[in-house]
Amino acid sequence: MSVPAREPYKVGNGPPSSEALCFFVYQNITATMKLGRRPALTKNFVLEYTPPAHKGKMEETIQKLLPGVRKQESLSRHTTFRIGGPARYFFTATNSDAIIRALQAAKKLRLSVFILSGGSNVVMSDAGFPGLVIQIRNSKFKIRNFRVDAEAGVLCSSLVKATVHRGLEGLEWAGGLPGSLGGAIRGNAGAFGGEIKDAVVSVEAIDEKGRMHVFSKKQCRFSYRSSIFKEKKYIVLSAVLGLVKGDAKELSKIARSHMLYRKERHPLEYPNAGSMFKNCDAKKLPVRWKKHFANVMKIDPFPVIPTAAIIAAAGLKGLRVGNVQVSQKHPNYIVNLGKGRAKDVVRLVEKVKQKVKKKFGIVLEEEIQFV
Repeated sequence: MSVPAREPYKVGNGPPSSEALCFFVYQNITATMKLGRRPALTKNFVLEYTPPAHKGKMEETIQKLLPGVRKQESLSRHTTFRIGGPARYFFTATNSDAIIRALQAAKKLRLSVFILSGGSNVVMSDAGFPGLVIQIRNSKFKIRNFRVDAEAGVLCSSLVKATVHRGLEGLEWAGGLPGSLGGAIRGNAGAFGGEIKDAVVSVEAIDEKGRMHVFSKKQCRFSYRSSIFKEKKYIVLSAVLGLVKGDAKELSKIARSHMLYRKERHPLEYPNAGSMFKNCDAKKLPVRWKKHFANVMKIDPFPVIPTAAIIAAAGLKGLRVGNVQVSQKHPNYIVNLGKGRAKDVVRLVEKVKQKVKKKFGIVLEEEIQFV
């Protein structure tokens, strides 16, 4: 794609998620992808992308700054949805120093940046990403008494297994939760009445200028599926979690039950990005429909109507565009039936939103991020 020198290359990202850790040089936004094109940009965001005057020199420089960086790496290989075109440059950072080096290299070469961790909760564009994708793979953690010091790239499943085995209570609700700790913190992941914020003591993050920050739990500004790390320009590097003493057998039983629940009710047999929409706040439900959905209301962590129930009631199970489909098993999932495309996901999401709004007057809000 040809872009004139110093002409802003406009890239938008959709609703933020618990896993993608989207970080750009400037400001995160909410946007939607238009059919066949890159995402539409909202007025408060411009991501500068200036093609180098000498491509050969750019290639040589980035290889020196980031040994091991890959060119034209297919992003479909690194996302759970198995969708996405090539990243111009792709770098795997296994520690905080590597993350900082990658950010410095991107700044020097004037490259746009996207931070990717476990690869769930994100839909990458069919066109790929024109700058540098930094994959977070710092995954060390230590458990001391009731305290867990963990890097952002550690998988939630690893933390759950290790903590419940030691009889530490506070993460058992996350049994079967996909993705990494950093993504969970960024989006304040939650399930079965629990949220990651309940265990957080402090979070270490880096800003776009390479400055380190330590946030207390209060400073993290956690809210429903959000935090300061989603709202501002920070990358989560590590966190301190505080747990309490519990019964190892009972905690293991709870974690296993959640894993089995996901296996039985979620369409894990197909590539997917996770829950497509946030659950609907029961308080925001139109009055005429509150009684209709009263029997499915749950606490998550406040009263919500599961979006899966709303989509099912709208008769949208199995709705398909191209090779992506609303899951028959769990309609808040969109599955990739094989060779699915991002633009088809966008079209399907818009169809679901339009039909739900028309039938129930409910405006669904995406939990998945579009890049």
